[in-house]
Amino acid sequence: MDAISVRRWLTDGLIAAVLLAFGLITTRFAAQNQPGATPLDAVGYGLIAVAASALAIRRRWPVVTLAIVTAATVAYLLGDYAYGSIMFCFSLAVYTMAAELPLRPAAVIAGAALVAVSVHAFVPPDGDPGIEGLAPAAAWVVVPFALGITVRLSREATARARVDAARRIADDERLRVAQEVHDVVGHGLAAINMQAEIALHLLHRKPEQTEAALTAISRTSKQGLDELRATLLAVRRGDDRAPMPGLGQLPALRDRLAHAGLPVSLSIDGTPPGALPGAVDLAAYRIVQEALTNVLRHAGATTAKVTIGYGAEALELEVTDAGLGGVPSHHGSGIPGMRERAAALGGELTAGPRPGGGFRVYAVLPVTGS
Repeated sequence: MDAISVRRWLTDGLIAAVLLAFGLITTRFAAQNQPGATPLDAVGYGLIAVAASALAIRRRWPVVTLAIVTAATVAYLLGDYAYGSIMFCFSLAVYTMAAELPLRPAAVIAGAALVAVSVHAFVPPDGDPGIEGLAPAAAWVVVPFALGITVRLSREATARARVDAARRIADDERLRVAQEVHDVVGHGLAAINMQAEIALHLLHRKPEQTEAALTAISRTSKQGLDELRATLLAVRRGDDRAPMPGLGQLPALRDRLAHAGLPVSLSIDGTPPGALPGAVDLAAYRIVQEALTNVLRHAGATTAKVTIGYGAEALELEVTDAGLGGVPSHHGSGIPGMRERAAALGGELTAGPRPGGGFRVYAVLPVTGS
């Protein structure tokens, strides 16, 4: 039995004990104000005790509890004992049943309890039907039933909202991992593809230079695999203990691209205002990496330039090339992925051909409140 179950048992047992003591004490005073009622005797006290004690199992077996309490209450009312706390026990049992069961079976059971508890209105001791007794009998059922249904629906809505929130978090995490893997694998494969084409081109014309291209392929594939393993390790652990890349690794990225045949110049404007937030640092690196990967894949450019601008409140990134330019494709996930990274941090990203030729990716990432 877990801690929650133990707590429920203790809570219900305490409520039953309080209602038992309350019923045994207060019903005697209630009888004094109802002179026409049968004086309380051992049977009356016993019925109160049974109804109150049954509430100790109300959430474990709500239908059984209601059946016991209803039987005790009906016997109590048929005995013409004074109205008292036994009705609170009955109402609590109705409420619990409505709060624990689905609507349709709960309504059927509540209707049966209402019929049972209304019997005393038609079988009074003096033999006269007591139609006027139906209203109070119905109130002891309808009010707690409605309250129980309301609580159950609210609890189910809260549970659904919790499940939806967990699903959204899982979906966001899957998208984040997919984006990370796309950036790592896409960049590595683009560089390897370029180097392989160079190796094939040199194989017959300058075979002595093929070794350099194959060495670059080996180095790039190893670096890509190492970064992919680090990303997947962080996902498996469920935390960020594995080191994630940042702007500090741009020189290494530049060198890898140079080996792949794309010289990249790196320019830094300003100085960072302290350490960048981890999310900003990672997003900035991934945006630059993806932009340069696109240059390597599609631009046909011979050079590219990366400019990093540090401001007091924002980080500016610019990646330009002198390649073919053209309107970006809407079918890939590169530019949309970069935009999503920027938007997730409250920033923005634009990408498109430059007026003088080539292509430009420009992003602004806030560094405050990240």
